[in-house]
Amino acid sequence: MKSGHEQRQLYHPLPLQEVVNYFMGDIDKGLSAEEVANRYEKYGWNELTFKPGKPAWLRFLLQFHQPLLYILLLAGAVKAFLGSWTNAGVIWGVTVINAVIGYIQEAKAEGAIASLAKAVTTEATVLRDGQPLRLPSQELVPGDVVLLASGDKVPADMRLLQVRNLQVDESALTGEAVPVEKSIQPLPSDTPLAERNNMAYAGSFITFGQGKGIVVATANATEMGQISQSMERQIPLTTPLTRKFAKFSRVLLYAILTLATLTFAIGLGQGESWFHMFEAAIALAVSAIPEGLPAVVTVTLAIGVNRMASRHAIIRKLPAVEALGSATVVCSDKTGTLTENQMTVQAIYAGEEHYTVSGGGYSSKGEISLTTNDGSASPFEDDDDLPPALEECLVVGLLCNDSQLKQEGDDWSVVGDPTEGALITSASKAGFSRTRLTATKSRLDAIPFESEYQYMATLHDGEPRTIYVKGSVEALLRRCSQIANHQGQPTALDAKAIGQVVNNMAAQGLRVLAFAKKEVGAHQHSIDHEDIETGLVFLGLQGMIDPPRPEAIAAVHACQAAGIRVKMITGDHIATAQAIAHRMGIQTQGETAAFEGRDLTDMKPLQLVQATEDASVFARVAPAQKLQLVEALQSKGHVVAMTGDGVNDAPALKQADIGIAMGKGGTEVARESADMLLTDDNFASIEAAVEEGRTVYQNLRKAIAFLLPVNGGESMTILLSVLLSRELPILSIQILWLNMINSITMTVPLSFEAKSPGIMQSPPRNPNEPLITPPLLRRILAVSLFNWILIFGIFEWAEFTTGDIAVARTMAIQALVAARIIYLLSISQLGRSLASCLRNRYGSVTNAPFLIIGIVVAIALQILFSQWGLMNVLFETAPLNWTQWLICLIPMVPMVPLAIFANRLDPS
Repeated sequence: MKSGHEQRQLYHPLPLQEVVNYFMGDIDKGLSAEEVANRYEKYGWNELTFKPGKPAWLRFLLQFHQPLLYILLLAGAVKAFLGSWTNAGVIWGVTVINAVIGYIQEAKAEGAIASLAKAVTTEATVLRDGQPLRLPSQELVPGDVVLLASGDKVPADMRLLQVRNLQVDESALTGEAVPVEKSIQPLPSDTPLAERNNMAYAGSFITFGQGKGIVVATANATEMGQISQSMERQIPLTTPLTRKFAKFSRVLLYAILTLATLTFAIGLGQGESWFHMFEAAIALAVSAIPEGLPAVVTVTLAIGVNRMASRHAIIRKLPAVEALGSATVVCSDKTGTLTENQMTVQAIYAGEEHYTVSGGGYSSKGEISLTTNDGSASPFEDDDDLPPALEECLVVGLLCNDSQLKQEGDDWSVVGDPTEGALITSASKAGFSRTRLTATKSRLDAIPFESEYQYMATLHDGEPRTIYVKGSVEALLRRCSQIANHQGQPTALDAKAIGQVVNNMAAQGLRVLAFAKKEVGAHQHSIDHEDIETGLVFLGLQGMIDPPRPEAIAAVHACQAAGIRVKMITGDHIATAQAIAHRMGIQTQGETAAFEGRDLTDMKPLQLVQATEDASVFARVAPAQKLQLVEALQSKGHVVAMTGDGVNDAPALKQADIGIAMGKGGTEVARESADMLLTDDNFASIEAAVEEGRTVYQNLRKAIAFLLPVNGGESMTILLSVLLSRELPILSIQILWLNMINSITMTVPLSFEAKSPGIMQSPPRNPNEPLITPPLLRRILAVSLFNWILIFGIFEWAEFTTGDIAVARTMAIQALVAARIIYLLSISQLGRSLASCLRNRYGSVTNAPFLIIGIVVAIALQILFSQWGLMNVLFETAPLNWTQWLICLIPMVPMVPLAIFANRLDPS
């Protein structure tokens, strides 16, 4: 769509005629064919536009755009230039393997905006030249007059011109759990999006009634289009792990280039040949690069993905596994995420008594209990024991009702208004059936709900004929002169006492409906508003809410125990949001700070950042503000996880360090924008995913502690050899074998290590903590020094005693691998449990089959490395005799105290 003034104009504050005149429209005839053609030229088609994703070949080539791979590519080129094609092929093969791994792990997030386009694709009934036409939504233009009816999807943003009992489900856009009743009156300009009752927005659904509206925005100018544009503009943040790896890679790159240049220069200064010094410089560069680390990281993350999948969390982007484990804040939508997304009656007031209702959703499982003076609940043992006033209150809710419940397997859903569905459910919990009741109380006439009157009324046959009324408390109280007491007999009405009960219910976040009746003569066959203007008998109240999931409450507490703050960001009412937050423990009794969207609009950037720190509840929040809240938390250094299921959540899901969408009930837009999907739509699965994420990071840290000391020892060996003008104890192609084949074989089993005890009792890691912490650096340096002494010492001794440089290099490598086995055991849970058993002489040994398999495979490969003729040719190794093999095992002995010392340097 071409940009224009309409993209910035607000229409909800304008009178109807002014809006119509603005678009030069005609309410009764719509636009002419000529005018429609002109507007196609000006505005374009009513469909979202989005940037195409990168082609697959370009995504693959970009995998080589990494500092450390530059060095390997250059080293391979130098080797090829010098005629060492085997070495060059091995080096280039390593770079290709890393690129393939990176390509596989890259997430496909380009479908989010395409999904938004699907969300607004529908058909609409449009007035053109005075005739109603059924057209694809893409053909709408601003100024079109659209007819709306129950079941329609709103095809564009519209200012409503006429409404008749019109209710619209806007939950995917605003987070409002209940369909919104629409009107046509102008509203203040600062009215939040969720309260603009004279507007209908693209992508929402008509649940009840009819209406007519004039299109004011199409394509990217709609509210949904603005969301798609914000997603396009947003540069996705990397995860804490990828940021740390990027910083580590840059530092390592500078260090490698410096050392390689220094090595080359020193060698030339000592009179060495160019060819020899190229080999030395390349060997040092290759030795310093942990080639196996990207593969180990990918495998570790992939294993974490599989574990999370078994716990109902599907990861779409591999680095998100670790990011979730480092989360410091979880921002959660309310409707459908923390709550059931099913209205449920939880409190009833009838006959001057209070009752509680158990059970959730639209299932009839649950019971109604009398609330005693001490606050305890006493359930009714038999439905026949129900007090008359309570019985009538439930019957009115069931019969003065146009909705139905539908069962599919074990799942129940409502066909119609969710509020009416909740009333059907509360009556069914008391054993009432609409079919049985209508046999004696058939409906004769009805007054449908209208926002002007705020009530619905039905006339029913029987002895006597009765009018049943349900609606807002204010609308019914002024029409009532009496109230039914406990026995169902009319007594004097105390409106103030009723008002206090309503206030108490509202304070709990309950939506309160009132119920009344009026007995009429047998001659009456129809009803009108005048029939219920006075003389009603007040029967009671039913308070309902979209209740929190019980398992989500436990998950919130578990997250808080792990030091993760939980914040609710919703488009719902602030009172409802705070009530749910109190029930779930998100907002404590002492915490009063909660903000609405209009409060956030008036805040300066620093005030907004402070508000995100102070408050746990944000209500009536517009989609753009959800994004701002996530960004504000990130500006304070938080690692933010954001949950959501609606279109309005998509930008924030994409901006968050880890976006979590609902796999079942969420919109396709939210799922495509997210890093993780919850297959059971259960917030409780987040706790399990956090636990797995922390375990993944713990195992990654073990892998780094195991891999880098080898690189350190190799680099120190090459540098010292050059300084002393000695033969290289290890060649670049042999280093690649160690860094890729041997390292991956022995390190991957660490990825399968189980979680450590108490992993969810520790606070989240500091997001600013470097990848290589000071304790870990001390461990790496200590073991690197040992590896340097080992490689250099074994090589010098073997060359002196055998006079065969190939044998000496092979023995140095085999001795290093032998010592690595002991070091691997020391950092694994298997080794630590073995040590504990030896110390205490009791206890069980950790079951670690993958670690044992990895060690056995590594030993087998090392035997082939030195004893197989083909490997001797490829890697310039030599076969060893039994004596030489036994000498290679000697370094395993001093590695034991060194490993104990290293664990004390870095106990984590």
